[in-house]
Amino acid sequence: MKIFGRGLLTALIALIAAMWIYGLFFASKEAVNKFEDRQWAQEAQARCLIAEQQRLDLADYRLVDDLGVDAIRQRAEIVDKATDTIESFVKEFRLNPPSDEKGISIVGLWLDDYEIYIADRRSFADDLRAGINLQFSETPIKGLPISEKIATFAADNEMSFCKPPLDLSI
Repeated sequence: MKIFGRGLLTALIALIAAMWIYGLFFASKEAVNKFEDRQWAQEAQARCLIAEQQRLDLADYRLVDDLGVDAIRQRAEIVDKATDTIESFVKEFRLNPPSDEKGISIVGLWLDDYEIYIADRRSFADDLRAGINLQFSETPIKGLPISEKIATFAADNEMSFCKPPLDLSI
């Protein structure tokens, strides 16, 4: 019995070592989300930077005490305008997809996720207009906020400006 236990332990250690050797030296290091059309990714990055600047231009730095009774409605309008900047580039990207087959497929899925995120932002703005001033919440995908999935895709493709903004998370 003692020999069987040692043999089993040795086999287990050998399997774990083999897994690590494969993972470190032989497995692909390429992100599963990465597509080939790097020109498209660069152009998307530039377009998303424009949208980010548009959102920065919308920033409202007034003190809460100075906003008055219309504060929540005004916030809803700003959220709508900020969401318009996102929706605009999503529509543009749908009209001009990447040139590679994988890019066409996975960018489409990424944009589908963005559509859900946009709908979450619109719903939040509608709640604000209705006088409901709760924290912004996103649709969860496998227990994580959808913005995290969108951001991971953007990061894997070197499009950091295409990550969802954090404007409603604060």
